[in-house]
Amino acid sequence: MKTMKWGAAAMALGLVHFSATAEAAGGKTLETVKARGVLNCTGHDGSYLGFAEVDDKGNWKGMDIDLCRAVATAVFGDQAKLKIVPISWAQRWPSLQSGDVDIIIKASGGTLSRDTELGLQFSTSYYLGTTKVMAHKELNLKSLKDAAGGTICIPAGTSQEQQVAAYTAKLGIKLEPVLIEKTEELEQAYFSGRCDLYAQWGPTLAIARIAKGKVEDHVILPDVLAVEPEVMIMRQGDDNWVDIANWTLSTLIFAEQEGITSKNVDEIKAKPTSPQVAKFLGVTPGMGKGLGLDDDWAYKVIKNVGNYGEIFDRDLGKDSPYKMDRELTNLWNNGGVLFPLVID
Repeated sequence: MKTMKWGAAAMALGLVHFSATAEAAGGKTLETVKARGVLNCTGHDGSYLGFAEVDDKGNWKGMDIDLCRAVATAVFGDQAKLKIVPISWAQRWPSLQSGDVDIIIKASGGTLSRDTELGLQFSTSYYLGTTKVMAHKELNLKSLKDAAGGTICIPAGTSQEQQVAAYTAKLGIKLEPVLIEKTEELEQAYFSGRCDLYAQWGPTLAIARIAKGKVEDHVILPDVLAVEPEVMIMRQGDDNWVDIANWTLSTLIFAEQEGITSKNVDEIKAKPTSPQVAKFLGVTPGMGKGLGLDDDWAYKVIKNVGNYGEIFDRDLGKDSPYKMDRELTNLWNNGGVLFPLVID
């Protein structure tokens, strides 16, 4: 999900931002997290299917949750040392700036205003998403241009409002927006017929249609309103913490590239396939010192959480209820855009 420029709200955060950034400037986030003994990471105020879901027993799952677990494992060697903090889309930035969360992993895109106005810093992309529109099949729409004069449900507090406005202006049509923040309420409004259309992140539309058991009753129109990289987000001023986020993600991707999984990682660690893999798994030193982590932190991440492909398959792909294809969020050598940083 993506948030628009805040205007007055961004100005209101100014003092909080200044204080939080100044505190982070010494690279203190890792020290703070270690001293607390737990990583505070973002959840969702409800269920964001496939990315952040909570069951009736309070257990969290989803891709964003697994990435939180990966960071916690990198820091502590234990994915259980993690506190998931349920927050709304609008709460993301104040929660980070105030220190209530240490990192935002919540289907959030890297944008100019978030960087230059809110003082945020990003990891490399862990998911390349598109903004699309779903419509009731009975309307017989071939594209968004055919929907002129209709109503469209849009998640409030996100830049998808801006994307819809810009795209419809380009088409020369007008739509009546229905803005709702909570995902469950937004989907209820669309599926109950209150809205003709539903603008959302592409994966969310696909999952919602499947989850409702109404795949045949709804069509995802061919229009692509925007393409945006989803990233992990930190406060500016703590390069070490940004490095940890980036290398944690790169570890998941590198392991998939090299065929290292949670099931075979012990075997490969006992007999590394290359000097690069030996360093990666902590057999030879050098993987952790520069980050302030143990040398075998990447081994522990893969052993406990799995590689990127394993995470995708269980949360979104073939082993999940949603059976989504990887599409662009695949490895560089398999038709996608994901690639690891170089371990040397």
